Amino acid sequence: MTIQLKRAYDAPADNDGYRVLVDRLWPRGIAKDEARIDEWIKEAAPSDDLRKAFHSEALGWGEFRQRYLAELKEQRETLRPLAERSQQHKVTLVFSSKDETHNNAVVLKDYLAMLTG
Repeated sequence: MTIQLKRAYDAPADNDGYRVLVDRLWPRGIAKDEARIDEWIKEAAPSDDLRKAFHSEALGWGEFRQRYLAELKEQRETLRPLAERSQQHKVTLVFSSKDETHNNAVVLKDYLAMLTG
């Protein structure tokens, strides 16, 4: 499985492979033609309520992760093709969060690994 994570504000690279935006909202200030996004899976993003609770610090990382994984389970069939693609090709999950360690793409990467493992 080859999945990497990359901020939307970092320049696309030839070795990114299949680029998937995993945020519900398009990143501010990024032109769609310059982003080189192959697929935008809004359903893979946390619900608005969960996202807002996490960003307002009403939820810690552990609670956010747990609740987001529960939401992802409801999207299992939507996400299965992406997990399968990652078995054969490099996939880059693109996100806009400033925090590269605590964000939805980190959790989604782990979830996709569970789907194929």
